[in-house]
Amino acid sequence: MIGGATQLVAIVGSPISQVKSPENFNTWFARHELNLAMIAVDMREQALDAFLDSLRGWQNLRGCVVTVPYKQLLATRLDEVSERALALRSVNVIRREPDGRLIGDNVDGEGFLNAARQHQFQAEGKSALVVGSGGVGSAIAYSLCQAGVSQLTITDVSAERALALVDLLQTAFPSIAISCEFNSLESFELVVNASPVGMGGSGELPLSTDLLNSLKAGTLVADVVTSPEITPLLAFARDRQCPIQTGPEMAYAQLGNLGNFMGVTPLQI
Repeated sequence: MIGGATQLVAIVGSPISQVKSPENFNTWFARHELNLAMIAVDMREQALDAFLDSLRGWQNLRGCVVTVPYKQLLATRLDEVSERALALRSVNVIRREPDGRLIGDNVDGEGFLNAARQHQFQAEGKSALVVGSGGVGSAIAYSLCQAGVSQLTITDVSAERALALVDLLQTAFPSIAISCEFNSLESFELVVNASPVGMGGSGELPLSTDLLNSLKAGTLVADVVTSPEITPLLAFARDRQCPIQTGPEMAYAQLGNLGNFMGVTPLQI
C-alpha cells in the first residue's frame, strides 16, 4: 500500500503498457518489505521538460528509469551523465540528488550481459550481430565491446545511424573488428534484436527469412522486446534449436543495475 512515507521511483516512456520494470521492482520491494514503489509514467514528448523540472523538486521520488522513445532525448537535458552515457548519447536511468540535480547513466548493456551470462554466454572472443542502433542497441553494442567481443556487426533500417554507431565504437575500441557488412548469420555466436520490430504481436521479423535460415544451432538469439515474450524472431530461432533470451529476462537482469544507481536496491539482487 502506497502511503505518505512511501519512497517512489518511476519509469517514463511512451507507450508504457508493455514495460516489465514496475512488476519487477514492486515484487522485489514487497518481498523485502520495503516502503518503496515504482510508478509508470506515459509521458508526451512536449511535457518532458516540465516533467524534469518536477523531478528536481519531487522529494520522495528517488529516480526514474527511461524507456523508448526518450533515452537519447533525455540524455541532453540532465545535469550530468556517466562517461558511458556520454559516449552513447543515451540514458536509461536518472538519479535525483538531494539538491535536485539529475544524474544519468545507461545500464541497458550491463543488464543484457547479466541475462546472457545466465545462458552461459561469455562475450570475450565471440562474434555478435546487433540489429538496431538506437538507445538500447547502442548500449548493448558498447557493453559487448567492453566485454571483449572479437567481432561486432551493426545493422539498422537507417544505414546512416548504423554507420554513426560503428564510427563511435571503432574510435572507442580500435582493436575490435566492427562493421555493418554481413550476408549470412552463420559466423555469429550471438544475434540480438535491439529494435522494436516484433513488439505488440505485429508478427514482423527484424531480419529476412533468407538470413534467418542461415542461423546455426547453438547461436544465442536474444530480443529486447518484452511483449510478446516470445517474439517472432525467438520463435523462429527456437525452431532452429537455438538457445533464446527474452526481453523480460533482460529487464529483470538489470533490476539491480537500475535500482543501485537510483539508490533503492543493491547491485546484486
